Amino acid sequence: ALMIVAPSFAARAQSTADVFREAESKYMFGFIDGADIGNEGEKALEYEATGSFQKRGGRYMALEHEFAFEHVPTQNFAYELSAHALTHSISGVEDLDDRNSTQFSGASAKLRYLILGRGPGSPIGLTVSAEPEWSRVDGTDGTQVQAYASEFKIVADTELIPNRLYAALNLMYEPEVAKPAETGIWERSSSAGIGLALAYRVTPTVAVGVAAEYDRAYDGLLFQAFQGHALFAGPNVQINITRKVLLAAAFMGQVAGHAVDDDRALDLNNFERYRANLKLEFEF
Repeated sequence: ALMIVAPSFAARAQSTADVFREAESKYMFGFIDGADIGNEGEKALEYEATGSFQKRGGRYMALEHEFAFEHVPTQNFAYELSAHALTHSISGVEDLDDRNSTQFSGASAKLRYLILGRGPGSPIGLTVSAEPEWSRVDGTDGTQVQAYASEFKIVADTELIPNRLYAALNLMYEPEVAKPAETGIWERSSSAGIGLALAYRVTPTVAVGVAAEYDRAYDGLLFQAFQGHALFAGPNVQINITRKVLLAAAFMGQVAGHAVDDDRALDLNNFERYRANLKLEFEF
């Protein structure tokens, strides 16, 4: 006689745990960063596209193309060097001139330092980062400008279910000085934000999630004059196509907001209505 024995619940659970091995969280949360920085010695080339869509009236699109080289020289430090281009398609938008152009727009670096690595001895991963950037094109309207900015982040993440469900928190501050070509006068501004995200691995190579980000805009480098605020929310996905190729995508819509001296719903003076992001990374 042939006897067939079904695997026990414990065996099935162990099999699932074996399949869902440890995953890197760096790009798992879309617009929100994960605390992982990669393994020591890793190098990668990356293309990233970030789109901003819809202002008041007409048609509005600003699409930033970023071409980056990434390196993790030590287990606690990673850097990224990037060149940027901007594509604008603007027609009939309130307070903006019509424009259709694609221009080289500047360069940036991103420096990440891993303070705590998530693992058996630490349930939380903690990273700080700085992203200085030089720009020669205004990201909103596409006009010529000389601008210097840096985004500073505190990034924390954790596993709510080991190797399956992840959560992340970002705290952000970005000061900027800019001199538009048409005025020749230096202007100072800043923004602050907080982001929260969840990501769940539905298969060993695919993670889906949702994120929310709250941003505030100011005149002055240290929040001197409040200009407006916006709350964004939306889904994201990460697909590990192979062990060396990663695709991540995210979308957010402004669900609440308000600009100073504007009674209309949402803040479309300082922020966009929708934003989208696509990353394609090739590790070598």
